[in-house]
Amino acid sequence: MKIALIIENSQAAKSEIVHNALKSVVEPLGHQVHHYGMYTAEDKASLTYVMNGLLAGILLNAKAADFVVTGCGTGMGSMLACNSMPGVFCGLVADPTDAFLFGHINDGNCLAMPYAKGFGWAAELNLQDCYRKLFEHERGAGYPRERAAIMARNRGILKELKAASCKDMLTVLRSVDQELLKSAVAGEKFKELFFSNCKDGAIASYLKPLVARAAA
Repeated sequence: MKIALIIENSQAAKSEIVHNALKSVVEPLGHQVHHYGMYTAEDKASLTYVMNGLLAGILLNAKAADFVVTGCGTGMGSMLACNSMPGVFCGLVADPTDAFLFGHINDGNCLAMPYAKGFGWAAELNLQDCYRKLFEHERGAGYPRERAAIMARNRGILKELKAASCKDMLTVLRSVDQELLKSAVAGEKFKELFFSNCKDGAIASYLKPLVARAAA
């Protein structure tokens, strides 16, 4: 599984902590981590939590990533931005219980975490425990197990509801503020990571000139 990591500007100084915690858990499980930035607080390309959501929508709908890990100070803004995108089902996870229940019950494809609120001593251990509870277990298994079937049915209904209420991602890309979109894909490794993994030619074709302009 390809897991994309996205860090917004207010928490960019913690990028290495989050990245290392995620890699230490998921790489031994056979997953890849693609870090789309930010990498440091001094990065030229700055991501807001709104851009986090737009970038998550691009990566998941283009199938350049199978799962997105993101967040912000409280995790709330990133969760809201991600859930505004078609095909993105983002949960707010602050502790391992949240991660376990989100994985077993909701089986979403995106995770938003608080990287300021409650981020204290040994915070990296909490991050690792959250990632273990999510990625080491079978997702969508249900909790309690006897409710697994109805939970799966409700997830299907939610996907249908989201598909009915959202535009497709290419329409979103054409409709949003193009300067906002250009900023969201301006990360130094976006071109390298995205175009080699993207499986949607139409999305790739639309973004290529924007990425070129962002790099100019």
